Amino acid sequence: MRRGKTKGTKFANQQKDTAGKENCESRPAPEALEKLLTAIVEDDRPGVLNLLQATPGLATQQVPRARLYDRKIRHWLYAGDTALHLAAAGHRVELVRQLLAAGADPNARGNHRASGPLHYAADGQPNAPEWNEQRQVMTIQGLVAAGANRLAQDKNGASPLHRAVRTRCAAAVSCLLAAGDAGTTENKSGATPFHLAVQDTGRGGSGTAAAREAQQRIIREFLKRGLSPALKSRSGKSVRASARSSWIKELLAEGTNPADPAGS
Repeated sequence: MRRGKTKGTKFANQQKDTAGKENCESRPAPEALEKLLTAIVEDDRPGVLNLLQATPGLATQQVPRARLYDRKIRHWLYAGDTALHLAAAGHRVELVRQLLAAGADPNARGNHRASGPLHYAADGQPNAPEWNEQRQVMTIQGLVAAGANRLAQDKNGASPLHRAVRTRCAAAVSCLLAAGDAGTTENKSGATPFHLAVQDTGRGGSGTAAAREAQQRIIREFLKRGLSPALKSRSGKSVRASARSSWIKELLAEGTNPADPAGS
């Protein structure tokens, strides 16, 4: 009996060792992921394709540590993110397609902020020299077509639409509304994207003429979609009451349906 147990234990250990070796062999090396991230920043499409073809599983591998990108792509990449997060943040339309075709998850949210690729795509920096709102829209459309949840909320309750509004990405706001977001989702503090649209975001450049023009476009987009300035947050504050600037109040008044309550 003892001899049989010994043989059985030895066989089981061999099986575990074999499985462990197979897992290690199937898991992409960290160097491959770093090369992939670099290729994404450089928008090296042939390089990305070659890496994905040569290294199965690379499209779903998680980033092990956080880092800030401030050249060509301007965004944080957190531990638990994937290469698709970075491509989405950089609005690398073709690379997003390549990664999705290689098996990347459009709803991956392994980072501590619970943000998915669509959240990153909705973030924008209209003041950056490389900014291109058309490519942002195409990135969002590609992710939504691949099954990305347009209503997914991060740990602060922000949906992709909240984030597009906050970064004053007017074309992205229009795109997400057209994709089916009703614009009424509340974040953790109870505010809808429309509430954020009439407030100062606190981001750098928010007082510039370009930022104001984008804010006007966003507010008009909500009004065009039929959202009322009387829409209330969880605390009971209406969009109208959240507006502080006179020009925003005038803009909301122009789009008010006479049947709407006055709000407060």
